[in-house]
Amino acid sequence: MPRPPLLSEAELADALIDVPRWRRDGASIVREIPTSDFPAAVGLVNSIALLAEKADHHPDILLYGWNKVRITLSTHDQGGLTSLDFALARAIDALKFGLPV
Repeated sequence: MPRPPLLSEAELADALIDVPRWRRDGASIVREIPTSDFPAAVGLVNSIALLAEKADHHPDILLYGWNKVRITLSTHDQGGLTSLDFALARAIDALKFGLPV
């Protein structure tokens, strides 16, 4: 199945409104999530991995410190941001991992 096209600057601005916890970083969107402890961070990574596999869209995930997770989304084969990135960002935001929303 072909990947969706890159979003225009106007489409990106609109899409970013729907994911306020994410920031744009060049051709990616990034979210930093602190968790309560190391097991919670690993659990979050595993939950994101399941969502990513289901969507066939795989983010860069970094677990650092003892309780922080950084997720970076970009549609690598398109060279930038597409609707896939924002759909996965919304799915990640919908996870209930014990932090205030």
